[in-house]
Amino acid sequence: MKLRSTGLMLAASTAIALADPARPLQNKAKTIDGEEIGLDQYAGKVVLVVNVASRCGFTRQYAALQALYEKYGPRGLVILGFPCNQFLGQEPGTEAEIKAFCQTKFGVTFPMFAKIEVKGDQAHPLFKDLTSDRAPFEDRGAVKWNFEKFLIGRDGKPIARFRSRIAPDAPAVIEAIEKALNEPPANATAN
Repeated sequence: MKLRSTGLMLAASTAIALADPARPLQNKAKTIDGEEIGLDQYAGKVVLVVNVASRCGFTRQYAALQALYEKYGPRGLVILGFPCNQFLGQEPGTEAEIKAFCQTKFGVTFPMFAKIEVKGDQAHPLFKDLTSDRAPFEDRGAVKWNFEKFLIGRDGKPIARFRSRIAPDAPAVIEAIEKALNEPPANATAN
């Protein structure tokens, strides 16, 4: 009887551990200027993580992302852009070229990062966390295209995912951002 109860307790604790959502802001990333930073510096903010590309049909979403950043940034929203060249080679430029393109074409002022992979074995740990089977949203799995968006709450937990075709200024995205911004920042942690 004791063995059986220990087994049940072990199974219960394992289930609890697996149910704990990923904490993607524990990761580090290299900025578009080459500086490695801890993403935990964004703890306490609402974070919209986006894999971006300069030669994609969705590239125009940069304008809406910048507008969101300008409108909601003062309330605690930060947008993190991660260039990726995995989808038909639509981000072939260097970091300097990507930065110049984003600034001159779209006036991007939100944080941009060095080019990374967002799917497969070489995917950046941030995207591995956001697409894992443990992600707390129904739409899990690999990034399928450029401009997928992941919303992380002030507590550092992922709360929503929006595929490429959903524009950054779509009502569902705005509603999720506003709801997250209305959550109190107290007890926000990245761990």
